Amino acid sequence: MTTHRLDIPDREDIVGVVAGNPGLFALTGTNSWIVGREPAWLVDPGPALEPHVDALTAEIHRRGGLGGIALTHDHHDHAEAVPLLRERFPRAPVAAARGAVDQRLRDGDRFGPLQAIPTPGHSPDHVAYVTAGIAMTGDAVLGEGSVFVAADPGALRSYLAALERLRTLELSALAPGHGPVVLDPKAKLSQYIEHRLDRERRLIAALAAGLRTVDELLDAAWPEAPAPLRPAAAVTLAAHLDKLAEEGSLPEGVERPPWPVPWLTQA
Repeated sequence: MTTHRLDIPDREDIVGVVAGNPGLFALTGTNSWIVGREPAWLVDPGPALEPHVDALTAEIHRRGGLGGIALTHDHHDHAEAVPLLRERFPRAPVAAARGAVDQRLRDGDRFGPLQAIPTPGHSPDHVAYVTAGIAMTGDAVLGEGSVFVAADPGALRSYLAALERLRTLELSALAPGHGPVVLDPKAKLSQYIEHRLDRERRLIAALAAGLRTVDELLDAAWPEAPAPLRPAAAVTLAAHLDKLAEEGSLPEGVERPPWPVPWLTQA
């Protein structure tokens, strides 16, 4: 699959370049977002695929050069192309919430026109970037479907709080890391919050019915998850179980899925 563009209505200053890496987790591919001109700023350079990097390079040159590279998180499908872009734009700094970067971002920090909003959950270093009413949400909110929540300490509570925070902002669109542009941000964010709370209600009901194994709980609370996505659902199950444990409402004897899972943490 080749790269293609993704536009936001009435916003010529922001363009998405979709990488040719479609799949179960990447949907149509990773969305790399280019913001502004003279210079442009790049959010998530994506996978190290030459056609994708070439397309990013061409668009950046059309926009007068690269001011910097911002990462929503360091999973390879969002960050793998950083070295290739830095070879082509050696003066462009890299910003992220962790790692060997030029600017380590904290809540509210600015990187060019981008303001960092921590959105942990999918990964502990996850950051969304807001500029002029547009939020680039990485894997915190996708254009379609839902994301897996990592089973890191406090991950699900932090994720729900981040979604609530995004919902309070005056946003006109979400530019996700995968999938189409979202033109009704509040509705999408409300949907995401309700989706997680519905999973919790189903899980609590399953636990009250005496279910205790991972397979039993997945069958009860994630019945529609296809076999290829069941391991990711199991990770999110672990995050939900951890939240119940933190709240003192997890029964004894519940089987917890293993975490971390190396192949999934890099998804």
